[in-house]
Amino acid sequence: MGLYIEARVRADLDDLWSHTQDPAHHQRWDLRFTEIDFLPRAEGEPQRFRYATRVLPFLTVSGTGVSAGEKERPDGTRTSALRFASPHPLSLLAEGSGYWRYVPDGDGIRFLTGYDYRPRWGRLGALADRWLFRPLMGWATAWSFDRLRLWLERGITPERARRNWLLELLVRALLLAVCGTALAEGSPLRLLGPFAASTAYLCPLLLAAGVCLALFTSPLPGTPAARRCLRQPPTRARAPRLLHTLETLR
Repeated sequence: MGLYIEARVRADLDDLWSHTQDPAHHQRWDLRFTEIDFLPRAEGEPQRFRYATRVLPFLTVSGTGVSAGEKERPDGTRTSALRFASPHPLSLLAEGSGYWRYVPDGDGIRFLTGYDYRPRWGRLGALADRWLFRPLMGWATAWSFDRLRLWLERGITPERARRNWLLELLVRALLLAVCGTALAEGSPLRLLGPFAASTAYLCPLLLAAGVCLALFTSPLPGTPAARRCLRQPPTRARAPRLLHTLETLR
């Protein structure tokens, strides 16, 4: 699989399963989807679904998929797999497949995903995917996994987590703007007046500290962050057999 994301979630396995398998919950925490709806199905058949993603305020791309899950496995783990495709001409993602694994581990659960897809638009699409879209998808998946973790572990709803994230981004941006303005105009030295000569060396240090604070400090505990997730499998990851039972979508 081309992308791998893993989060450690300290929550009940049934709660994690329901928050990821129920479309009403899933679309709240997963940044990659705006809407997810199950389609009617006969008993015993894989579940088909329709999804939509708002790329821009005026542009929404949609697609369909099919999924299946194994809730009871001999080793105590759970697995779900899916295939998906989008016929929308403006969707870079043409078709793909992936899986989720739920692995109990001590006082938590290793919740992980592996997925890959085929981009459209030929060579241009391949370049756009390699340098922009695929890194963005990896980040969005990891950020969403951490938002789900906050929901289950700390009771921070996905909507509140997004507000926390936006507010923290705003504070960091304002701090960078203040430091940049101070460096450009030399305002700290002017404010020091007659003491500038003896204390001028402190200003660059303070500004450098402000920039480091804005760029490199860890996110607050209530703010979702992609960096908290594992982005490479600790061992060789293989797609579950369940994935091969699902038909390929076109």
